[in-house]
Order: sequence, then C-alpha cells, then structure tokens
Amino acid sequence: PEWLVKRLEAVGERSINNIADITNYVMHELGQPMHSFDLNKLKENRIVVRRARNGETIKTLDEAERKLDETMLVICDAEKPVAVAGVMGGFDSSITNETTDVLLEVAYFERENIRRTSRKLKLSTEASHHFERGVDIENLIRASNRATELICEFAGGEAGEFVDVYPTEFVPNEIESANIQSAVKRLTGLKVEEAEILRILSALGIDSRLQTSDSRLFTAPTWRHDLAIEEDLVEEVARIVGYDKIGEELPGARSAGEYQPTEPRKKELRKILSNFGYDEAISYSFIDTKFDETFEIVPGLIDENADEKFVTLQDSIIEGAVRMRPSLLSGLLDAVRTNFNHQRRDVRLFELGKVFASKNSEENLPTEKELFSIALTGGEISNNRAMITRELDFYDLKGAVEAALEAVGFANAEFSAENVKHLRKGQSASVFLNGVKIGYLGRLSDEIAANYKFKQPVYVAELDLQTVLAQRLPTILYRPLPKYPSVARDVSLLVKRNLSFAEIRNAIAEQNAELCRSVEFVDVYEGKGIADDERSITIRLEYRSDERTLIDEEVDAIHSQIIKNLENNLGAKQRF
Repeated sequence: PEWLVKRLEAVGERSINNIADITNYVMHELGQPMHSFDLNKLKENRIVVRRARNGETIKTLDEAERKLDETMLVICDAEKPVAVAGVMGGFDSSITNETTDVLLEVAYFERENIRRTSRKLKLSTEASHHFERGVDIENLIRASNRATELICEFAGGEAGEFVDVYPTEFVPNEIESANIQSAVKRLTGLKVEEAEILRILSALGIDSRLQTSDSRLFTAPTWRHDLAIEEDLVEEVARIVGYDKIGEELPGARSAGEYQPTEPRKKELRKILSNFGYDEAISYSFIDTKFDETFEIVPGLIDENADEKFVTLQDSIIEGAVRMRPSLLSGLLDAVRTNFNHQRRDVRLFELGKVFASKNSEENLPTEKELFSIALTGGEISNNRAMITRELDFYDLKGAVEAALEAVGFANAEFSAENVKHLRKGQSASVFLNGVKIGYLGRLSDEIAANYKFKQPVYVAELDLQTVLAQRLPTILYRPLPKYPSVARDVSLLVKRNLSFAEIRNAIAEQNAELCRSVEFVDVYEGKGIADDERSITIRLEYRSDERTLIDEEVDAIHSQIIKNLENNLGAKQRF
C-alpha cells in the first residue's frame, strides 16, 4: 500500500517489493530485523544456522561475491550458505516477482558476532546496525506475527507452519545496588525518595527485589542491553526527574589531583626535545604481523617461555593490523614516510608510548612497557635559509638521546658499538644506564629503508623509558663554585677503530687522579696519515684543585701519567 511505501521513504528506505517492504517496515516499527527467503530456492526447503567454513563464499543481495571464515554465522539450506546471519541475505534465495512461497526468518544474534562479521566483510546494513545495538529476544514472536499479518493482508498470503527454536534461555542483566537513593544523591546531587526511584525504574521495565536488608537487586528488561552497572540506573532516574534539576555546583572532591611521580620528568623530556626542534608523534598501538621480526625488541620485554611472543587481537579495528605493537618504530617510520610524501625532507620526531608482548603467567596478561623513540633525517634546521645546512648524522641522534636522558635525571649514559637487527652495521650502538642495557640507536638498515622507499639516511633510537624512570636518581651533592682556575689539556690519541671514547673515559676514571675533574670528547679523525684499522680521538682533560692554583709542573706530571696508563692499558698512543 501507498502508506507503507511513504513511511519507508520517510525513514530513508526504498521500496523493493511487497515482501521486502513489509520486513523492512516491521524492522523499523518494532526494532527487529528479519529476512525472507524464496522457499522454493532453498534445497530441501529448510534452513540451518551454523558457522561458516573457511573459504566458503556467498553472493549477497548487492550481487557481490563475499569470502567467509569460521568466525562468521551463516544461514544455510541443505547445501550452501543462503544468508550472512544478521547482515545481508543471499542473492540466489532472494524474493522476486515470481516468488509464491516465502520462508520468514526472525532471529536473535549476539551483538559481538554481528559487529565482527560486518567489519570483516566491510558490509554495514540497517539489520546489522540493529543487531549490533541489541534487539529484544522476547520480541521475536511478536515481530514474526506482525510481519505474517501484513503479508497475509497485503500480499494475499496464507500463514503456514510456525517453528520456534529457543535452545538457550536468555539471562537478563542483574545489577546490585547497596543503596540506590544514596547513589542518586552521590552521583547527581538529586534528592529523590527511594519509593519514587523504584516507581520510575519500574515504569521503565526495571524490576527490583530486596537482596539483603540494605541492598536491592535490579533486573534489566530484555530490550535494555545498555543497563549493566549502578550508574546506569542512576542515569535513568536523572533522565526522568530531569537533568535541569541537577545543580550547577561540582561534587566535592575526596582528594586533590596530582601528577604520577614520573609525569614531571616525562614532561621535562618532551620540553627538551621540543626545544631541540622535535615534534611528538602519536601512532597506532596495533600493527601488521609483517613487523614481528623487523625490529630488535628492547631488553626485558619478550618472555622467552611464552607460547607466542606477541599479543594478537581477536577483532582488529584495521584490516591486517592484528598485533599489539612490540616496538614504537613501525609507527614512527610511517610518520617519517608521510612527511616525505608531503615533500618534507627535514624530519625530527619522537614518541612516548606503551608496547606489549605475551607473558607466560597464571593471569595470562600481556607485558606492558613504556618506551621512548626518536627518528631524525635530513639537514640541520637553521633560521638563516641562506646558510648551507649540515646533514644530520649518528651523533645528532646520540646527542638527542643524551639530552633526553639528562632531562629525566641521568647524565651518565654509556654507548657501546653493537650489531642491531634493524640498524646498519658499523652505525649502531646499545645504550647502557648504570650497567643496564636500555635500548639501541643508529642508522636504519638499507633493507628496511628500501622497504619504506627512503632515499636518504634515517636515524632511529628506542629506549626502555620505564626502566630508566624506575632507576634511582643520582644523589645531588652541593659543591661550591671553584675558587681557583682550572687547566685544560687537549690530547690526540691514536687508537684501534673499535675502541670507543667511553672506554677511554672509564680507563681514566679508574686511575683515580684526584686533580683530573672532567674528560670530554673533542673530535675524531680518520683518513690520510692514519692506518685503516686505527683512528685519532681528541679528548680534553680538565685539572683543578680546590686548595690552590695548579702550576704547569703539577699538571704535566699527572697528565703524563694518565697518558702512560692509557698506553699500557688500552694501547693508545699520543699523536702529535
């Protein structure tokens, strides 16, 4: 009839045929989706609900061929699927102008399953919307009778056999409240008598009974899937009483809010890197499985006894991204690639975020760690555009890492050359803090750079920030400003290429030369006049006494002894 077509059009539906129009009308009228089949197109004139088999396909009403898997529910005849349960019917069993016998299917499906199927198939329909939000299981017979009545009235139909299958009885949500009147007052400030609260909830279909002398148990109606906790009941009361009755004053706070102990230090880290010209990135916590073995994982994250190393999502939001990230680098490198695609070649990014890994424990909960990562590439940023900018390198990255660690209270990080899976050999290192390995830094390997289609060097670092922040901060001792001047001596040492400045500095510290107050790196030289397996490292030693001004003879004696010990212990030779 015309009135039914107009009502469907008013809610955005188009008229298809009399049977489809009636089922769509009842769906909007009573909130219950249903599907009609051409009975004569069903093998053995019957249907069964089951899980799809991996690799099964179905041609849906939109004439698209869709591949199914075992997580999806399907409605089948004696041979094959004829509908994707709760989402869309099949084309081969659809109602046409030649249809004479109709099978009407009215069902209740779990919301989670319909949502998962809809997302996997990338198929969203009015029926799936209704099922995802929850339908009333006690409304099925009413909806079936209503549709049958309209078919008989407007399509000249004759009602046939009715089959009711209810294998598992629905258990409605039960909500316990110690004192519902007190909860309403505490959460909204409204003063409502308990009798009035019970009357309001009863009128909404929410039954209650005394559980003990002090508490009540409320039973949600079958059509209210959103009622799960006491706060939901309070919301219903406030809605009926009127939100306008709620006062404008804020509820009294039990305690003042405060930072977590580590927050000020992380805030300082962000500030320092921002001052260095870095931008903070925030990337997705879920990634593709192709990154499982791409990056070296920070020490202590992976449980070698776990059956699986990584955390897998059962229902991924993004197609293919089924892993909870074990590293921040995949997201950070995606951000670098996005910048390159927008013609930005000078990129400095950092990210603070959680990473995850499986853990073999009774609770079966994953391990979480907070990491800190950096990615930089391109040239040095200068306010003077006329100046030729220097290309960023490994030492810019190392300086950023040192500045970040110093921002959270540690200026004693050590770096040791090491081959790292995702970094270029000879341009990679491990980072240690108080003898504990906390991460890696270096230039991205050529293979990974090629996969991302990077055409310029990219340098990355990843540190275990959680372990860093858990370490005890060094004790700060008061030391007055020196009264006497210091004496600085630069010395160039010819050493093997694999000897680092950190090893030289540690060797000097072990000598316990009281007047040697600091050792600083100045320069490194490799090339003409130096053997291929050697290099020249220039360091600066500062000497000072708190009691007198040092004379050259004193400094020369100590300085010579330090160089002699370096020659004996490390094979370093002074270069003139």
